[in-house]
Amino acid sequence: MIQQRTMIDIADNSGVRRAQCVSVLGRSAASTGKYTRCTAAVGDIICVALKKYLPTCQLDRKKVYRCVVIRTKRPIRRPDGSYVKFDSNAAVIIDADGNPVGTRIFGAVARELREKNYMKIVSLASEVV
Repeated sequence: MIQQRTMIDIADNSGVRRAQCVSVLGRSAASTGKYTRCTAAVGDIICVALKKYLPTCQLDRKKVYRCVVIRTKRPIRRPDGSYVKFDSNAAVIIDADGNPVGTRIFGAVARELREKNYMKIVSLASEVV
């Protein structure tokens, strides 16, 4: 569950290490319940501002980039009744076409990305959980 101002690890080799969520795209806040903030889960697109990056990073530090969430600390419920959760919140920076900017992806990614048609990210990942 990612919302505004959440710090996220960037899990690709684009040169960015940490980013902060600026907004969640394509989601509306639930009008019922206690919390009415827009939240993102695995496979959702968010906008981020770069916070920590390597000196060799080719991306512009003052721009806002789009990312796909690949891991969340919040458990994900699967149709068979099992749950999957990760140790950290992580995302991958994407371009306008939905392809990752980096050429490698570090760590495991959730299987739900395959259902959302991020096949390039799934194929670059070392492990699919």
